[in-house]
Amino acid sequence: MGNSTNSKLVSRMYGGFRGCDFRGEEVRLDRSPDCLNVWKNYKQTDSIETRPELELKFSFDAPVYGMFFYRNELIVHSGGTLYRVAESGNTALYTGLNERVSSSFVYEDIFYFKDGRHYLRYDGTEIGPVEGYVPTTSIGRNPAGGGTPHEDVNMLTGRRINTFLSDGTSRDFFLDSRNIDRDFAPIVKVDGEAVSNYTVDYAAGKITFSDIPSLPLTDGQDNVSVEFCKTIDQYRENILNCTLLQVFDNRVFFSGNPDYPNVVWHCGLNDPSYCSDLDYYREGMDGGTVRGLVAGNNALWVFREPSDANTNVFYHTPTLDDQYGKIYPSTHSSVATGCIGKAINFNDDIVFFSPRGMEGISGDVTTEQAVAHRSSLVDRKMTAEENYRDMLLEEWEGYLLVFLGEHVYLADSRAVFTKDNHFEYEWYYWQLNRKVTSTRVRDGVLYLGTEDGVYTLTDGQSNVVSYWTTPKDNFKYPHKLKTTNKRGCVAEATGDVSVYAKLEDTDFQLVGSYENVTDYFVSRIKRKKFKDIQLQFYSMSRFRLETVTLQAFIGGFIKR
Repeated sequence: MGNSTNSKLVSRMYGGFRGCDFRGEEVRLDRSPDCLNVWKNYKQTDSIETRPELELKFSFDAPVYGMFFYRNELIVHSGGTLYRVAESGNTALYTGLNERVSSSFVYEDIFYFKDGRHYLRYDGTEIGPVEGYVPTTSIGRNPAGGGTPHEDVNMLTGRRINTFLSDGTSRDFFLDSRNIDRDFAPIVKVDGEAVSNYTVDYAAGKITFSDIPSLPLTDGQDNVSVEFCKTIDQYRENILNCTLLQVFDNRVFFSGNPDYPNVVWHCGLNDPSYCSDLDYYREGMDGGTVRGLVAGNNALWVFREPSDANTNVFYHTPTLDDQYGKIYPSTHSSVATGCIGKAINFNDDIVFFSPRGMEGISGDVTTEQAVAHRSSLVDRKMTAEENYRDMLLEEWEGYLLVFLGEHVYLADSRAVFTKDNHFEYEWYYWQLNRKVTSTRVRDGVLYLGTEDGVYTLTDGQSNVVSYWTTPKDNFKYPHKLKTTNKRGCVAEATGDVSVYAKLEDTDFQLVGSYENVTDYFVSRIKRKKFKDIQLQFYSMSRFRLETVTLQAFIGGFIKR
């Protein structure tokens, strides 16, 4: 067998690279069964290239559990402390925090922070626990009681207000609660002015005036108000201990309290400091743990861990009720698959991570929902990661990045394919030199919190080991022997590249190394009488790869 006129010459072009395929099956020529630290930077090229490297911005002595931007300030949760970070140094804002991944939101220029143990507010000057809005729970009360229920109890505070319509003869005014807190002195006002001519019976919930309050100045208008405190055990902790939050419909929804694993609470309209004790929903009756809250498709989606129930995905849509105003009833979807990782709205695709990999919700609240798989190409490797359940998700540059310690899986929203009547994403795979503990995107820059500081993924110069491996290729003649063309393999590339070749019965062997490539190079791959061949393009610095062309002569049948 040789380069004779009797041998058929076949050209193979590898290009239009789409990502990895870790299924261990026959792989398309534009995918790789083994690639590392490459991606497509669509802002610059459609070729694959080495990823950016981590660039240290701020060092910390403890893991960074959260990074937040507020009024152009960087706020960092490292260890048990919340810092305001600047080039001139770090300022500790609050200590004693929970050492776990934290979250935040900004409402009306106030920064709110949660860590599963604290709920803080920061206005740029002062920081402290969220002091709950004080509701007026009863109005129009007679001194002896009665009246009209007005606002719900706020779980974030035991304080509440009752207002009365004085009758001009009564000294005793009974509150709507007994056994009120003895360590809080009630604040009593008559005709809008604070008074002190009263005694308190804390057990009976009674205010006794030494001077009888006069009749109202305006007929029928309450003229006595009493602010008191009635703490209910664990009410405030119900919200403080939540680890999940999602802003939806001008309200903040909370979940992830380990004591109430299937409960979702929400705050009042435009008021993160008011969480009514009636504004909660149980997602199913079997106690399955909520793993994700996602806003999208005009609904709040709730994802639970797998359970024996027939469904583990619920959704809430705003509904007007004649008695309660706007409510968010829980509706179970037709999806039975459970979530053990995280969930996110990825470019208007509602996705979550099940034991099988990444799932998407096909359909919305107006139609029947179904699960559509999104990660077949990387499931085998990704779901085997030991910290799969503790993943972090971040959307950046059109990719969904799935962080699993030092490993990163990237779903490419610009590259999808159809499989079994649904679409799936193409994927890439990276290995970083730091374990990622938190993420944030600001003005297109990806910030990564690690165990020793805050980094950005912005270094396009430093060395990063990266490679792309072609699939096993039999040149469409699986039953015949092949010999490569002496003219070699032509690769359109830039950077520093080493080329390795592997036959069916060999390991990868170095063919040649090529430095400072600016356009293309030719690699003399001399391999004879092989069944199939793989190439690997490897760089210890940086490279970009556009196309690869390899020719081989087709010879006789393979002997069995």
